[in-house]
Amino acid sequence: MRKKLKLIITLVLTLSSSLFFAQNQEINGTITTETGIPLEFATILVKGSQISTTSDALGKFKIKSSTNNPTLIISLFGYQTREIVAKDHFVDIQLVLENNSLDEIVVVGSRNPKKSKLETAVPVDVVNLAKIRNTTPQTTTNDILTYLIPSFNSNRQSSADGTEHIDPASLRGLGPDQVLVLINGKRRHTTSLVNYQNTVGNGSVGTDLSAIPASAIKRIEVLRDGAAAQYGSDAIAGVINLVLKDNAGLEANATYGSTSRDDGQTTNLNLNYGTKIGNKGGFINFTGEFNDRQKTNRSQNNTLIIFDQTSIGNGPGTTSYDFANDPAASRQFDDNLLAQNGLKRDDFNFQIGDAKIQNLQGFFNASIPLNDQIEFYASGGVSHRKGTGYGFRRLPSETESVVASIFPFGFQPELNSVVTDLSSSFGFKFKFGEWKLDLSNTIGENKFVYEVSNTNNFSLGDASPTEFKAGNHSFLQNTVNADISRLYKDIFNGLNVAFGAEYRFEKYKIVPGEEASYIDGGAQSFPGFSPLNEVNEDRNSVGVYADVEADITDKFLVGIAGRYEDYTDFGNTINGKLSLRYKILENLFVRGAISSGFRAPSLHQQYFNNIATDVVDGELLNSGIFRNDSDVAKQLGIPKLKEETSRNYSFGVVFSPTKQLHITADYYHIRIDNRIILTGNLGNDAYGDPVPELRDLFAQYGAQTGRFFTNAINTTTNGLDVVIDYDLNAGRGKLNLSLLYNYNNNQVDNQLNNIPSIFNGQEDVYYGPQERSLIESNTPKHKGTFAVNYNIDKWNFLLRNTYFGEVIRDGFPFGGIQKHNGKVVTDLTLAYKITPKVQISLGANNLFDVFPDKQIYENSYFGVFKYAPVQMGTTGAYYFGRMSFSL
Repeated sequence: MRKKLKLIITLVLTLSSSLFFAQNQEINGTITTETGIPLEFATILVKGSQISTTSDALGKFKIKSSTNNPTLIISLFGYQTREIVAKDHFVDIQLVLENNSLDEIVVVGSRNPKKSKLETAVPVDVVNLAKIRNTTPQTTTNDILTYLIPSFNSNRQSSADGTEHIDPASLRGLGPDQVLVLINGKRRHTTSLVNYQNTVGNGSVGTDLSAIPASAIKRIEVLRDGAAAQYGSDAIAGVINLVLKDNAGLEANATYGSTSRDDGQTTNLNLNYGTKIGNKGGFINFTGEFNDRQKTNRSQNNTLIIFDQTSIGNGPGTTSYDFANDPAASRQFDDNLLAQNGLKRDDFNFQIGDAKIQNLQGFFNASIPLNDQIEFYASGGVSHRKGTGYGFRRLPSETESVVASIFPFGFQPELNSVVTDLSSSFGFKFKFGEWKLDLSNTIGENKFVYEVSNTNNFSLGDASPTEFKAGNHSFLQNTVNADISRLYKDIFNGLNVAFGAEYRFEKYKIVPGEEASYIDGGAQSFPGFSPLNEVNEDRNSVGVYADVEADITDKFLVGIAGRYEDYTDFGNTINGKLSLRYKILENLFVRGAISSGFRAPSLHQQYFNNIATDVVDGELLNSGIFRNDSDVAKQLGIPKLKEETSRNYSFGVVFSPTKQLHITADYYHIRIDNRIILTGNLGNDAYGDPVPELRDLFAQYGAQTGRFFTNAINTTTNGLDVVIDYDLNAGRGKLNLSLLYNYNNNQVDNQLNNIPSIFNGQEDVYYGPQERSLIESNTPKHKGTFAVNYNIDKWNFLLRNTYFGEVIRDGFPFGGIQKHNGKVVTDLTLAYKITPKVQISLGANNLFDVFPDKQIYENSYFGVFKYAPVQMGTTGAYYFGRMSFSL
């Protein structure tokens, strides 16, 4: 009996210990490449459960399992997924590159599901944003791409109405509306804002990249080649595809920073959470982000509006001084006297710099396999932005602008914006044997609401409000896609066939403001939209495409694409593309492409119209932008808008001497005919003198000068992209060296297109040197980046130097031609992992406080604008601290 009892107790203890061990089995391991380089962010999942973790910067991970000898599934984008049985408490796992490729598999550039970025026939950059975001000094997508893609440029503007609140961006020096933006491969809507303040991208309508939180993005793919034949309108310069996160787990990030001048403080807080759905790869991922950026002031040092001591409280006797150049004037400005009158020095500052911006955003991304043949997916989000920018200061001496009883010392108007961006995309992916069908619907809307404060409507006198609701504009786009594809593995060395159709509906609206904002001249700085400006227009388009890519042999790749589109408002177009890639050696390729392209005139360019205060030939005037179908356009003979057309040529070399060293060099040539521009201010001649017959015509519509959208120019762009990337082991650490370079030359033909006869001899007014310089010389012809990233143990070091080449600005007719010399901006970040899940980072963007050259007086609006918003912008040194947490 005792023996049986002893045996039972032994069995119970053994079983109990086994169960205890099974419930608490902990597995440690490392994930590396075949060459032993640690892999970060690899996902380790216990098969048949929801238990998962990710590897740290050293490739290490720790995971618990409730079963003995669990099967682990290890996956990382760009690498083959592995399954292993963990029989020991420690495992060492090596991952192999997907399809023996040299780098990441990409979505854009090729519809072949197996092509890496180095195997495509056209150049594609891949920015692993989820990996680098915790160490890069920049927080917004625009700023990040500026320092990582050499042909991408984005600058914050000042005193530029709505353009201050949505940063214009360009690829290869072309317009913001000549690059197509996708999210998860689906077309993203543009903003409702037209850039019309003589900034980069003047007259264009871009996509607001800052409306998508950077913390929601897994990676960014940049196709640097014309792709209108594959993706439709707007893809003349290339395509930017934002791939959203699909990871499981929790990530939190907090960043705070400030400029060296103790302004422009930024606070960025973001949270990302994802979880797996089912056991077939389903997931849902959520992101919330808050971003607050305070204003900066980069006017001339202590540029103030000065009053004689005897005139304080009375108003007259004003002038402008720069204390830095005239110290004696500073002594005339008595702070105590100001205080006695309830005033302070800031009441007279001329505010020039970055606008104040506050952003609240939420995004989601989901995929749910319904069975082995059907997958449902969806993504979308909301962005709510508030901004405050500043117009030109009105002096008390401007007796036709300032109501003295309300603003005895003048005022600087404030433009307050509320920008709301909504988007959603959903669809189903079907498998019919080897065929794949993707049906989707994508809808997005951007709404821009204007409010003007700290200003007056002079015509209303003492009864004028000081705050005005100035109206709004909005743009809605809905796109329906059907895409079919199949990969034939046995034809040639692989044949991929894709074709499909697209239906797109667009609506553009302008809603008037309150009457006081526009009546009799309206609010100073930004007169509101009036009922005469009201717009409610829409259109639709239908497109069909076919895209075939064949590996004729294991060395020779050929791609052919064609697309037909028909628009209800301007007609139809057919475009094609031929791309080739040939492997001279296994590690040496040549590639090239030739294509035609187009960009349809946007609804904004066809129908936007307003009256706004602008600096015309050094004088503040009310300038109108008029529709092409308006009476005034017909009287002047302004032609109707038509599509831009383009021809793209590229040739490149890909060389990978080792698996760790990749070199690409690509030449490109882009010819654009009938490019849409916004004319200069018509109403003055080339010497700045009024043209009476034009002034009389525009006066009927409440303006002194007028501007129009028109297909006035042809341009030619030639350039070269070079990308060198080198990974190597350095002691116990991992070192990455990268060199990026872009040469870009834009030229405008001397002969203008379809200029009305009334402007013969006035070509420099219709499209003048200032407008020409925005295209030809206002973005750097040379831009390069050299970055060193070193990761060892718990430390990560980033040192990056970015060269912004020379730019030339033309202030025609009264300003001067000025060269702004090339500058080097240095970024430095030091990151330390306190634990595998907690990291702190300290660093700087523009460490050495580099600015563009100071403006010459003629271009600086009477000496107030110290710097032009070119090259690296006018923020100066920015220092930050960041804490990141993952679970």
